[in-house]
Amino acid sequence: MPSNLPRQLVFALCLPFLAGIAFPSIGTAQEDDPPNPEASVPEQLRPTNLHLFLLAGQSNMAGRGKISDEDRQPHPRVLVFNKAGEWVPAVAPLHFDKPGIAGVGLGRTFAIDYAEQNPQVTVGLIPCAVGGSSLNAWQPGGFHESTKSHPYDDCMTRMQQALNAGELKGILWHQGESDSNPTRSKTYQAKLDELFKRSRTEFDSPDVPIVIGQLGQFPEKPWDESRQLVDQAHQTLPERMTNTIFVHSDGLQHKGDQTHFSAEAYREFGHRYFQAFQQLAGSSDD
Repeated sequence: MPSNLPRQLVFALCLPFLAGIAFPSIGTAQEDDPPNPEASVPEQLRPTNLHLFLLAGQSNMAGRGKISDEDRQPHPRVLVFNKAGEWVPAVAPLHFDKPGIAGVGLGRTFAIDYAEQNPQVTVGLIPCAVGGSSLNAWQPGGFHESTKSHPYDDCMTRMQQALNAGELKGILWHQGESDSNPTRSKTYQAKLDELFKRSRTEFDSPDVPIVIGQLGQFPEKPWDESRQLVDQAHQTLPERMTNTIFVHSDGLQHKGDQTHFSAEAYREFGHRYFQAFQQLAGSSDD
């Protein structure tokens, strides 16, 4: 077994195959049974087969949906890189940007779809979204006041750690609500393009697929000119940057606050993100 295999990863990957050991509770690794570095990892679950996806943006990527029992059921080949830097079973909530508020998002559904379509791999999600963050916070040194965090810098640090375990396969992005004002919307497109180009360079993945989702279209909250500018930047991204794709939010409902999607909508959005990713992968193979 490779010497650089993280102890936490060995433990998390072996969980479904060790008799008598249940999955850990939400977002944490088991403490009673320490990792066993000598445990054998099935060939199909070795780090070379860990496909990584970055989840980034603001609250509608982090997820604010109500958690149900199905969201707490782990999938044997879907892991999440938790706040402590450990690979553990991916159950809701995946994000930790706002403890007690983070809930169901789209990332887990996407990952389960991907795992079912690719039975030979394990999926690793890297949650880095920060609720309320504008693109100003997603620049080097950018600071987000309400969470006292540096979204971009923190994301880069986590990615450096996580990428040691597998291969980056995609970036899932949902953000823009905080930039939908007369001032920020005018520079949104340029900043978004700069962010994606910089991230691809940082990850040494110049062609890594980027899937970007549309802001919520809620009848009770009509879009103004600023939000339309942000939406235009999202929709036209594939025209400006290769290996990117846009996902519509048509028909998705909010949870009652006219801002965040409902749990059901997040799950549907996750399916749509995966379908878009498949479409992107298919076009790149042509």
